Amino acid sequence: MTGTTSRQTRSGLGALRQRFDALAREIAKFGVVGALGVLVNFGVFNLMRHGTDLQVVRASVIATVVAIAFNYVGFRYFTYRDRDKSGRAKELTLFLLFSVVGLVIENGVLYAATYGFGWDSSLQSNFFKFLGMGLATLFRFWSYRTWVFKALPAREAVASAESFLEERPAAVPPVHRVK
Repeated sequence: MTGTTSRQTRSGLGALRQRFDALAREIAKFGVVGALGVLVNFGVFNLMRHGTDLQVVRASVIATVVAIAFNYVGFRYFTYRDRDKSGRAKELTLFLLFSVVGLVIENGVLYAATYGFGWDSSLQSNFFKFLGMGLATLFRFWSYRTWVFKALPAREAVASAESFLEERPAAVPPVHRVK
């Protein structure tokens, strides 16, 4: 392997490592907001379930809507604060659309457990709500990062240009200008 080829391989691995690190940070931030959203969701759910006469799924839908509002603020201003902010109306519309799909997934699992199998004790309701939230979270993570909070194309262009500059062969001496 020549010096240039090994440098290009290291540069390629370095770029891959940077992308992996960026994804790991994104997942961690998504997880922090999501964990707080789970606490909000469960808190409101159990408050509605035990403090009102609402049926289980209705209480869960209300809790999910409150958590969606909480999560939007967290995602926009913490997790994805560096992402494109030019089309807020479109962003919010897509966020709500994908959140509603997540709401259906989350509460569909709870609905099936409660009304399909008769599992409606407090412990069972919380378990199946948690299970539904997990499935909905996988969908939401994919859809939010793919469609709602898009990466700025300029950042990728800058990273590509910087990696191009790092790959300059060692055989080409740097140009010195004489004044």
